[in-house]
Amino acid sequence: MKRNVIVGQSGGPTAAINSSLAGVYRTAKDRGANKVYGMLHGVQGLLEEKYIDLSDHIKTELDAELLKRTPAAFLGSCRYKLPEIHEDRDVYDKIFAILDKLDIEAFIYIGGNDSMDTIKKLSDYAIITGHPTRFIGCPKTIDNDLALTDHTPGYGSAAKYIGTSMKEIIRDSFCLEYSNGLVTIVEIMGRNAGWLTGAAALAQGEDCEGPDMIYLPEHSFDLVKFRDKVQKILEKKTSVVVAISEGICTEDGRYVCELGNSVDFVDAFGHKQLSGTAAYLANYIAGELGCKTRAIELSTLQRAASHAASRVDILEAYQVGGAAVKAADEGDSGKMVVLQRLSDDPYQCGTEVKDVHKIANDEKLVPPEWVINGGTYVSSDFISYVRPLIQGDVSPVMVDGIPRHLYTPRELSERHKVN
Repeated sequence: MKRNVIVGQSGGPTAAINSSLAGVYRTAKDRGANKVYGMLHGVQGLLEEKYIDLSDHIKTELDAELLKRTPAAFLGSCRYKLPEIHEDRDVYDKIFAILDKLDIEAFIYIGGNDSMDTIKKLSDYAIITGHPTRFIGCPKTIDNDLALTDHTPGYGSAAKYIGTSMKEIIRDSFCLEYSNGLVTIVEIMGRNAGWLTGAAALAQGEDCEGPDMIYLPEHSFDLVKFRDKVQKILEKKTSVVVAISEGICTEDGRYVCELGNSVDFVDAFGHKQLSGTAAYLANYIAGELGCKTRAIELSTLQRAASHAASRVDILEAYQVGGAAVKAADEGDSGKMVVLQRLSDDPYQCGTEVKDVHKIANDEKLVPPEWVINGGTYVSSDFISYVRPLIQGDVSPVMVDGIPRHLYTPRELSERHKVN
């Protein structure tokens, strides 16, 4: 690798996304890259020529280790949708002019489904124009919904946090007794795919029976049947804990969260902001059954909890970052790095590259056979799939009792302004 590399982060951050950034940086430098630039806020920031030289911020091995343990996107993220090439070539001309100015050999984009759409379009334009820059996607999403890869970096740490939190919530729910019982509804991220919500089943073990019900968005949700199931469980026990996906829909395709409030915000990719599903269901059950209810939204906590990250996840995130640079250096473009599971016991996983055109704008859903009990729980096969991904811990670097993170460039500039 004789020229420069540029890397960006896009979409929702994870506890592992910065480990991939560290993998990109270290591998690019080891393979001889002159400079490794970081886009500030992804391709949207690149269009405004906002970028940094990562060597100015990752100066020591300690910096690299802190980066691996830092949640959120170190470079800043975005949800910017590139236009179709035939609609606006000027945008592409501007991006490629900036890449020429920076003498970029490889463009690495760390992200999920929408980010792979960006890699697809940029690599297509490079082919059309004969441009030499190579474009590689590096997978990242807690949703675990990218096609052709066994799983995605970020998912294992989120699943570990969800399983742990559910277990603690279940334990807490039995502390007090209420005359008509207590129903706790925990809302977990997942628009169309239930990989995260299914991870709630990890709470089940010798010391915990796990959640009473788990609802994934792959199956339609019936409000009356839900009420009846809750009532039946309350006849046998004083506390009910339910895990539900934010994206569960009624049979007519309406999001449950829309039954209580309209969803106004829609991002550049047409995704509605989903929130309030647990709150609506808690109010509904309280009104119908006269019991005490609680609504808990894990929200951004499930993707920001680097203190509870999976060691397997952090290592694999670093691995795919390095594999992305290696693929570009060896001449690949228009590809995404994928993880291929080699065995479960002992757990082994390797990397390959796949055509990004077969990945972008597709979604990997939970297999129907992994959803059981009439759509209210997940199977042992689901749990066996997830469990290896949550193994091991990554100890934070503690300072004054609190984890130390690596400052982002934006935070550094804001601190400089204050001082």
